[in-house]
Amino acid sequence: MSLANSTSKARSPTSSSTPDEGLGHPAPAPNAGWRDRIRSKPGVGHGYRVAVFAVGLVFIALGFALAVLPGPLTIPPVLVGLWIWSTEFRFAERLFESFKTKAREAWAHAKTHPRSSAAVTIGGLGAAGLAMWAISHYELVAKGRDAIGA
Repeated sequence: MSLANSTSKARSPTSSSTPDEGLGHPAPAPNAGWRDRIRSKPGVGHGYRVAVFAVGLVFIALGFALAVLPGPLTIPPVLVGLWIWSTEFRFAERLFESFKTKAREAWAHAKTHPRSSAAVTIGGLGAAGLAMWAISHYELVAKGRDAIGA
């Protein structure tokens, strides 16, 4: 049995029927897996959950910090952080599944409409390049520092 099959069987629709039910409970893991063994040890299981939360939070914070840069650089770290959280927290697992569904729909749309998808992508890259050129050409960073007195 593959890991995908064993985890999908462990996640029953009744295991998290209400949105708030899974906020404090660990996400299901395959029986006799390494996460199951970690959770069974007193104190170690809580430490592991804190570590998973901290690592996921670092990636999500990195993604939001990258939001000041032009382009799609903010999305991958946020998704990695959400994926890390989804391994241990049910609320993140549900959120990550909805993002995966939307990503599949967007990919299917891009495959059926390649011209418009290419135009949007090229337009976004062009706008990012134009913004970077304007920032360097008009010395906007230096002018901003002068304006705030730094």
